[in-house]
Amino acid sequence: MPYRLLRFGLSRKHPEARMFTHHDSMRTSYDVVIIGAGGHGLAAAYYLARDHGIRNVAVLEKGYLGGGNTGRNTTIIRSNYLTSEGVKFYDESLRLWQDLAVDFDLNLFYSKRGHYTLAHTDSAMRTMRWRAEVNKHYGVRSEAVDAAFVKQGIPTIDMSCGGHAPILGALFHEPGAIARHDAVAWGYGRGADRRGVEIHQQTEVTGIRVQGGRVVGVDTSRGSIATPKVLCAVAGFTPRILDMVDLHTPIYVHPLQAMVSEPVKPWLDPIIVSGSLHVYVSQTARGELVMGASLDPYELHSTRPTLDFVEGLTSHMLDMFPFLSEVKVNRQWAGLADMTPDFAPIMGVTPVEGFFLDAGWGTWGFKATPVCGKTMSHTVATGRNHPLIEGFTFKRFADYRLTGEKGAASVGH
Repeated sequence: MPYRLLRFGLSRKHPEARMFTHHDSMRTSYDVVIIGAGGHGLAAAYYLARDHGIRNVAVLEKGYLGGGNTGRNTTIIRSNYLTSEGVKFYDESLRLWQDLAVDFDLNLFYSKRGHYTLAHTDSAMRTMRWRAEVNKHYGVRSEAVDAAFVKQGIPTIDMSCGGHAPILGALFHEPGAIARHDAVAWGYGRGADRRGVEIHQQTEVTGIRVQGGRVVGVDTSRGSIATPKVLCAVAGFTPRILDMVDLHTPIYVHPLQAMVSEPVKPWLDPIIVSGSLHVYVSQTARGELVMGASLDPYELHSTRPTLDFVEGLTSHMLDMFPFLSEVKVNRQWAGLADMTPDFAPIMGVTPVEGFFLDAGWGTWGFKATPVCGKTMSHTVATGRNHPLIEGFTFKRFADYRLTGEKGAASVGH
């Protein structure tokens, strides 16, 4: 056990400063209340304080910091999307990711790997060429590559995939990366805390008070707060919060499961995704294989993992890498994916004045954490949607102007 960890365990006092300040009570009012202490909520608080000078902010979390989808994802970072709105949005996020560790003075284990989206059919290859052209048009480094390129980049892969799904090529996204998800939450949380933002864990929002079409306060399990602005960033719990302000969206919630293997000698450098096999995988710095698949096929507000998921995912992993047959699964988990019909998020202002929404992230919210914080802090501070989120507005469903990202979502990643 590391000596530094022993110091914490054996000392009656903390030998180092706490990561976050513990607040015994809440103020009676705040300029902004953020519901949800995941990556998105904490990033918005961080940039509100740092970039806009708004420090009288409370972040309310009914559980613990980073305990929702921020701690339940597979940490893939990419910008190889399909629509102009998506490509520009995620590319800005990718740019922000590269400087976060310096901003936080905290090792995020950010690691650029390269990202292969495998194509097993002619129609899939056509989609890869389409995505590559859209990406290159906006300056994103993506290429449609052939089977020989895939084999050269991933020498250990079975190109026949068990004989029933041969790999014809891929979309290769050179900037694809991974990072340490819990460190991202800690970095944004600590940065916001040091700038005066209050983070209240174990504090559940029980109601939002609205008068004359505008937000005036929030009720919690620890008392009531007056505030003119509320940002909702609670992922799969979004429908419950929206009911409090009588708003409705086409969001539907499905469990999304993932798992990791025991640590093995590093052998897989790139990130691999296969929509046909419903699998994606990367390897951590510790040697664990982080694996995921598509959404569970049923609507359910539950984070309980299932044996059926492990059986299906491992069988597809063995299609690609049959030599893994003796590797053990260490653990599995599930998150709640708040899906939209067009596979794009819902962000910005809403019909309720002072109520802002950051939701509908489905399976791709982690990679957008920095840009969500930047754009939502701007939107909350000014009361106007940031230009980068104009394609993700609340009203697009009423206007029938959807942002069709389904072709770039592949599977749950």
